[in-house]
Amino acid sequence: MLDSLPTPSLLLDRPRLDRNLARLATHLGALGVPLRPHVKTAKSLPVIRRALKGQPGGVTVSTLHEAECCLEAGITDILFAVGIAPQKLRQVAALRLRGANLAVTLDSVAAAEYVRATSFAVSDDIPALIELDSDGHRAGVAPDGEALLAIGRALGPSLRGVMTHAGESYHCTSADALRAMAERERAAAVTAAERLRAAGLACPVVSVGSTPTALFAKDLTGVTEVRAGVHMFMDLVMAGLGVCAVDDIAISVLVTVIGHQAEKGWIITDGGWMALSRDRGTSAQAVDQGYGLVRDRDGRPLEDLVMSGASQEHGILSRRAGGTLDAAQFPLGTRLRILPNHACATAAQFGGYHVLGVERDTPVWWPRFNGW
Repeated sequence: MLDSLPTPSLLLDRPRLDRNLARLATHLGALGVPLRPHVKTAKSLPVIRRALKGQPGGVTVSTLHEAECCLEAGITDILFAVGIAPQKLRQVAALRLRGANLAVTLDSVAAAEYVRATSFAVSDDIPALIELDSDGHRAGVAPDGEALLAIGRALGPSLRGVMTHAGESYHCTSADALRAMAERERAAAVTAAERLRAAGLACPVVSVGSTPTALFAKDLTGVTEVRAGVHMFMDLVMAGLGVCAVDDIAISVLVTVIGHQAEKGWIITDGGWMALSRDRGTSAQAVDQGYGLVRDRDGRPLEDLVMSGASQEHGILSRRAGGTLDAAQFPLGTRLRILPNHACATAAQFGGYHVLGVERDTPVWWPRFNGW
């Protein structure tokens, strides 16, 4: 029963989760490319198991703690998709010794040399993917630059392939732009792979992915796997991009009304930025959702209410355009749900999910593994 849960609590709607998972699986299945789901969004084994259904079994992680938790659950095919710090290579080697087929990511000759030195020390060729900059968003090397080949040669037998993440897809403003970004991502990865092979270097893995490009790709020729994670839950940023509908968002934060500022048109709740996070990812979009979009206790839309302000443990709800509110409609103790801007950031504030749609009228607890 929702009324018995402490607030704030993180809710997960399993039917929505399953629909989101099925949507991407169906899309990639039609393109003939497997999904390597990114677990950084969910960080929960019951969710990961559902995401892996029908897939070869590999996952993407953003922390070595995620890798360890997956390994302990019997998931061995793991890509660590954050540039490797030299100090973490011994931990990588230890996880591989325990049975993990764990690959790392890097974008420099120096990092490649660290991988080779550690590989020699532990008598194990630690596999690595070269990270590509396909859109100027973050890390990586140019797919047509000389650094790519230099890194490939430095890796030698540790070279497993290339990977890229089209993070700039989060700034696209139309379906056509998302499709173009997906093709740009694909072309960059395939170009890099072909250059490595032409230089006599093995490149079996060609890995691409972000939730927007994964769902809007029309052609994945030359790609061997796609990575995505936010697609599991979706969020208001994805809705603002047109990647999903608001009704597809599978997680929400349950809060309780604890006060009012009637003259300001405010409802005060016990869910602040410690519950929703400080992520204001929709602020640059056509529709700014504040800290989150408000729904009633059962998830139904309200009068265009948004979480317009937040302090550590207080949330301020108000009309999007301002104006007065009838406080009597939201008496003390009223339960409300807040849909998040960024699913990863909001979910990270909690130790697990109260899952709806598993048992009638009774939320089921699915724990998360937070930390690094």
